[in-house]
Amino acid sequence: MEATLKFNLPDEEPEFETAFNGSKWCSVAWELDQHLRSQLKYNEKLTEEQYNICQEIRDKLWDILRKKDLSFDS
Repeated sequence: MEATLKFNLPDEEPEFETAFNGSKWCSVAWELDQHLRSQLKYNEKLTEEQYNICQEIRDKLWDILRKKDLSFDS
């Protein structure tokens, strides 16, 4: 299978940049998730409040991914 995306540049420059940098955005979200996971799992210095905030942010990230029908596996 082959797919081609076409953009009318420079008029569609923002759309082109979004498509072109999609894998970078995925990487940023994945790295954020892994950082939060690491903090929750290994950082014994977190207060209960800090732990809860990290968990809330990670849950929100996953909620946003689900709502957009995205995952790190695809």
